[in-house]
Amino acid sequence: MKKEFKGRVVVKGNVKAEALVSHGGFNTLASYQHSLMFGDKSAKCSDQNNPDLYNKPMAGKALCLPQTIGSTTGGLVLYCAASMQRQAACLLFSKPIDSLAAAGAILADVWTDHSMPTIDNLGDEFLSFVQSGDSITVKDDGTVIVER
Repeated sequence: MKKEFKGRVVVKGNVKAEALVSHGGFNTLASYQHSLMFGDKSAKCSDQNNPDLYNKPMAGKALCLPQTIGSTTGGLVLYCAASMQRQAACLLFSKPIDSLAAAGAILADVWTDHSMPTIDNLGDEFLSFVQSGDSITVKDDGTVIVER
């Protein structure tokens, strides 16, 4: 089964990756804290309040999220994950991205060699359809293809 969605491009790029889905808000600091502090290169999610992601590797995955939540450090955490090569393959949001997460994704694209294509406004249907383990293809124009 294959379905296509179109969103707004925040950071463009073409990538293919395995989906990792959270139906709750993504707390960037809580999720990446252990990875950035203790050297976990697979970036296992350390946010025990997110049962969809807790203890699952995020590095290289297509993170499919409704939105980010948490502190004002969120953008810096995304930038640091990219600078340490622990970033997601891409960030895909069903809702509009917040300015802090957008800033982190943009800074990672500009200041590191490890971009995270980022698309928002994919809609509630996107998050209802996509499942962890699905194959995700992201295109420069904001097209996201989900295949299972």
